[in-house]
Amino acid sequence: MAERGWTQQVLAIILGTDQPGIANLVAGKKTVTAGLAIILEEIFGVPADDFLALQRQYDLAKAKIEVIPDPRRATRAHLFGGLPIGEMIERGWITAESVRDTDRVEAELTRFFEVSSLDEIEILPHATKKTDTFSPATPAQLAWFYRVREIASEMLVARYSPAGVRSAIAKLHNLLGAPEEARKAPRILAECGIRYVVVESLSKAKVDGVCFWLNDLSPVIGMSLRFDRNDNYWFVLRHELEHVLRRHGRTAIMLDAELEGPRAGTGQEIAGEERVANEAAAEFCVPQKSMDSFIARKAPFFDERDFLGMAATLSIHPGLIAGQLQHRTGRYDRFRQHLASIRFAVLPTAMHDGWGDIAPVGI
Repeated sequence: MAERGWTQQVLAIILGTDQPGIANLVAGKKTVTAGLAIILEEIFGVPADDFLALQRQYDLAKAKIEVIPDPRRATRAHLFGGLPIGEMIERGWITAESVRDTDRVEAELTRFFEVSSLDEIEILPHATKKTDTFSPATPAQLAWFYRVREIASEMLVARYSPAGVRSAIAKLHNLLGAPEEARKAPRILAECGIRYVVVESLSKAKVDGVCFWLNDLSPVIGMSLRFDRNDNYWFVLRHELEHVLRRHGRTAIMLDAELEGPRAGTGQEIAGEERVANEAAAEFCVPQKSMDSFIARKAPFFDERDFLGMAATLSIHPGLIAGQLQHRTGRYDRFRQHLASIRFAVLPTAMHDGWGDIAPVGI
């Protein structure tokens, strides 16, 4: 307007509008819309995009003055965006009416994560306290771990004995013949000083097990029983027991997520601690020389009689052989009729949390 020597009245006449409207536009009280930007482009020969860009810049600059910064918003984004808060409330891990009761939820999260202020919760990028895990852990996996630790810290078990653990493994191997025998596993583990906890996985966690130590004489094994199958149960349990035997988890929590498929392998691509635990677990479930011989003789067809005959010879349930074959062949859709449910046997005798039950701790 200044370059052309135009007054606001002149521009009002050109646009066919009233002069107060032009005054509001010039004063920034009226927004430049896409339609108005096109009209201004016709009049001034300035691209409509330039007018819209100026409007955006003005709006943003004005907002930076008017909007009060609140660092709690970023904190809340990490907590409520990363943690399954609703599920944690439903499971009884934290106490609040709903996720919208943010003040109560935040207070409960400081209790749950054992910190004095919200900013110290370790899933926040700037938090100084961090759980040292062997592999990166998601917020949901860390929440699951905290629940396992909370329950384990209140358990009473016998004095820990490495020799007792080796003896326990032999006793556990005698239970492989029938799924219902798994009910004895929690007692056997407690007798050798291992705090054994079963916590249902959070929906986002996909965690299977964990091994860590409360102190030098207090190993903990946590399991999620995410897959209700006897082959998976015994593999994960023996995997965690190997961590205990080798004293893994004292300095870095051995948090095992998605312990199936490639992560259950024994190749060089698997980290050393996990590889030796997988090797021990596979050998525990089915002696690997017997497995190799069975596959060499029967592949690619595995008859029902072959399964049952090998299981009877080894005094183990056919589901353990089926699980190993699924892993070896990569065909998890096959041999499923031989797999057996296991939760029904374990939960009644184990300290557990989930599946409708809330462990009586921390609340």
